[in-house]
Amino acid sequence: MLEEKYTGEGNVVLLAGGGKIYTDIAARFVRSERALEEIVASPYSRQIVRNILDSGHRAALEFDYFLFGVEGYSRVTETQLVRKRLASYLIKSGRAELGGKRVYSVVYPRKVAEFSAQVTLPDGHTATLSGHDLADLSRQWYDAGLDAGLPEEDLRYLKPQATEFKAIIGMNAHALLDWFAIRCCRNAQHEIRHLAWQMLRLCRAAAPDLFAGAGPNCVQMGYCPENKRQHPRCQGRVLTREQAMEVLRAHGGRMAQAEDFTD
Repeated sequence: MLEEKYTGEGNVVLLAGGGKIYTDIAARFVRSERALEEIVASPYSRQIVRNILDSGHRAALEFDYFLFGVEGYSRVTETQLVRKRLASYLIKSGRAELGGKRVYSVVYPRKVAEFSAQVTLPDGHTATLSGHDLADLSRQWYDAGLDAGLPEEDLRYLKPQATEFKAIIGMNAHALLDWFAIRCCRNAQHEIRHLAWQMLRLCRAAAPDLFAGAGPNCVQMGYCPENKRQHPRCQGRVLTREQAMEVLRAHGGRMAQAEDFTD
């Protein structure tokens, strides 16, 4: 059977993370002369966490780890997701059966599923097929291959990018802040952006001190580093890096010229 899902409907669950925060312990450890037992026993310090975030020295954030369960996203998004190398991924096998009943599940934009186009078949005849039709034809071909005894590791070469993936994802807080900066941006592809915002909302609820200022680059940096590639909806509303530098030059140029920065 073909199970259809649409982008924007994916589900994310926070499996672990939040609660006790270890960033402040890690930060105190490298700057304090106190014994380790005393540092660990010290009350949690929100201010230390804020200082770490404000300073940009984020190594201590790598001691707070978060696990997510993810389902309802396509292999298109999986490919983009695993480009983030500072993470752990356990991705469910594409050959798994559920309760003995095989499910051929796809996730794609509704407009793509509904779009129809005329195609020429190998016998020369033409047919009008929608995205849904193509997905179901792929499913029929796949099932026929299984019935013929072909191994799934070979058949899956022709599975569509729309095939659903399910995974457990692990990232530390430092990696998450970097990932949110890129994937929460309006320039990110819409499905992975949906995933990123789902994860960010869970992180903010679980560890608000760590993720209070998290979000796309414009939120974390105060300007958009995309410059000429800035998303049209952000143009005129968010300064690009080039525009921010022009403002700084206009306000600080005279002072900089008057200072002697040589040793």
